Amino acid sequence: MTLRPHLDEVDGTPTPQNAPGAAPVQPRKDRAIGVRIFMTDRMWPIHVINLAENTVRLDNVRRQLDAQGLAFERIDAVNGWALSEQDITQVYDAKRNRRYARHDLVPAEIGCYLSHIDAWKRIAEGDGAGGFIFEDDFETDDTLAEVLAALAGDGGTDWDMVKLFTFDPDAALVAERELPGALRLVVPYRVPTCLIGYGLTRDAARKLVDRAVPFFRPVDEDQKYFWETGLRVALALPAPIKVGDQQTTTGTIGDARRAASKGGLWRAWRGLRTQLTYQLKLRWYRWKGIR
Repeated sequence: MTLRPHLDEVDGTPTPQNAPGAAPVQPRKDRAIGVRIFMTDRMWPIHVINLAENTVRLDNVRRQLDAQGLAFERIDAVNGWALSEQDITQVYDAKRNRRYARHDLVPAEIGCYLSHIDAWKRIAEGDGAGGFIFEDDFETDDTLAEVLAALAGDGGTDWDMVKLFTFDPDAALVAERELPGALRLVVPYRVPTCLIGYGLTRDAARKLVDRAVPFFRPVDEDQKYFWETGLRVALALPAPIKVGDQQTTTGTIGDARRAASKGGLWRAWRGLRTQLTYQLKLRWYRWKGIR
């Protein structure tokens, strides 16, 4: 991935936002951060993954997005605990999991992966050039609308997926450039794991749908292997969201994974083997210049 210089002039100089054929844009002064922001009338659709039972989380999502004037579509999440054994074997490759993954997937992780696939399909089959996907336990700051507008306006010119959160904002970078509104679009050396919020171009969503099943890793870990997905993964900084309230009526994936933990030495070996293999491949592909 090569991040190119990015112009954000407001005097008519062509940019990804106001180039011929692009959506009309109107620069405006944002009082909160005191910079010129481009707002586009072609905001990408927003999809929020939510289990029907988790109504408190959905209320939190609605409150936060309504406050910033952001409409969203709810994706009815797949409850992995309700899947039959046959349902699971049709989508989950247990043999490859034992050979290449850190741990067996619990039903909640399988349901989570299927839920993201549903969201990818919405984007892949939609009319927009891309879309944003959120899990329902995020907490946003007051810049989210501006960040999403800037990313939709940028349009994935040199990225396929852009993450909106990372646990390590000071991680080593491969490349970076500026976006309107004092935002930075960076390529971390190591792709962040969490998928609590991210954007996808329509072409990227189609690629993910085509290769998704059967899967053997958690959905967020799969995206770290960019040499397998073929996606150019970037990160927006400062991150406009963080992990929010974990209140749930169905339990969290972390809870389920801890409850299923067993086989101490074998589990430790799997984790070490997977980590070493990943680090070696990451260094190799970064050395080759794959971004």
